[in-house]
Amino acid sequence: MKRPVSSGAVLGAILKKDLRLYSRNKIYLFLTVLSLVFFVLIFWIMPDTVDETIVLAVSPPIRTMIGEAREALRKLGVPEAQLEQLDQLDFSREAEGLQLVELESEAELRRVIEGGLEVYRTADGGLVLRDPDTGEKKPGEARRVKPGIGIAFPKLFIADAARGARTTVTVYADAAVPEEIRGAMQSFVREIAYQLAGRGLPVELPAEEAIILGRDRAGDQASLRDKLRPMLAFFVLLIETFAMASLISTEILQRTVTALMVTPMRIWHFLAAKTVFGTGLALGQGLLVLALVGAFTPANWPLLLVTMLIGSIMFTGVAMLIGAAGKDFVSQLMYALLFTVPLMIPTFAVLFPGTAAAWIRAIPSYPVIDLLVGVTIYDAGWAESLGALACALLWVAILSAAGLFILKRKVESL
Repeated sequence: MKRPVSSGAVLGAILKKDLRLYSRNKIYLFLTVLSLVFFVLIFWIMPDTVDETIVLAVSPPIRTMIGEAREALRKLGVPEAQLEQLDQLDFSREAEGLQLVELESEAELRRVIEGGLEVYRTADGGLVLRDPDTGEKKPGEARRVKPGIGIAFPKLFIADAARGARTTVTVYADAAVPEEIRGAMQSFVREIAYQLAGRGLPVELPAEEAIILGRDRAGDQASLRDKLRPMLAFFVLLIETFAMASLISTEILQRTVTALMVTPMRIWHFLAAKTVFGTGLALGQGLLVLALVGAFTPANWPLLLVTMLIGSIMFTGVAMLIGAAGKDFVSQLMYALLFTVPLMIPTFAVLFPGTAAAWIRAIPSYPVIDLLVGVTIYDAGWAESLGALACALLWVAILSAAGLFILKRKVESL
């Protein structure tokens, strides 16, 4: 008399069969290995520092404008002692977050912003201009500075502003300079004019601590390498969605699942094995990538592990939907793109400052990438992550239930 086969033995046999079938799929196996190597290589190539200094070019030099305005300031009653103090100011030093480059003319400033002239700062603070089109050699012992934005003042700007006369100031900006920095420079010029005219700004600003919401990231910006960590982990989950969907689709098209039904296997064995195998495959590779890019710390590893587990289960459910819907390789690939491309949108949205749009937050993958970004970049803890965890678990329940239901109906119809 034969003893009944235990459910554990059935699940183990299916998992071994899935692993063997996956290892024979040379395309996805190659893509998996290639993606792991490529992701890790790209991560360590990316810069790990952030330059938060704005390089601002001005013309003419500030001392020139002060010299042109000296007589006008003297007539306005400015004491000689204050005029002498202006001569002693050192404008070559780099202030916090701002580096000043003084050029002789507006024509030079335009060429520097356009890239036609290169600017180098020597060890003693002096500036050297180099025209690359003429073949001039780069000055030794000097570092290049690249102004992205410049302000061309009239020579009599200080005098005119002090008298309250109207004057024109031109702001030049490289196309890569963000719009907010251009606006900040225009406001900066207006503020200088108000101060020189002896007037206050027509608005009253609150204290700095009253207008900065959340953690102030000034001086503590995430580098491009840091921002890649959550993206790489997320892309690994996406890639394994393709592999798992292909595995399920192959078993359905080749009627492998039909042959298994004559064994002690039941449908729930099949569904459970697919859930375990897909989750383990995605989770294992995701954790491997995170370990290779140094994402784990003694403080964040439990939350990061839970986040990756939730993401792996979610994308396994998506893979079941894709695998059950595909009728051949082409249709399975099209369904995979149809499902995964929208899931990629939150990956880029949460990495940039500001609040993501409501429709982006409604995408199922948003809470997962939000958790990955918070844990790996901003050191978020359990308390800050509870909302995103609850939302992610809700989407996991919905997608997993839908995937299991659709796959069950597909198997039963064979």
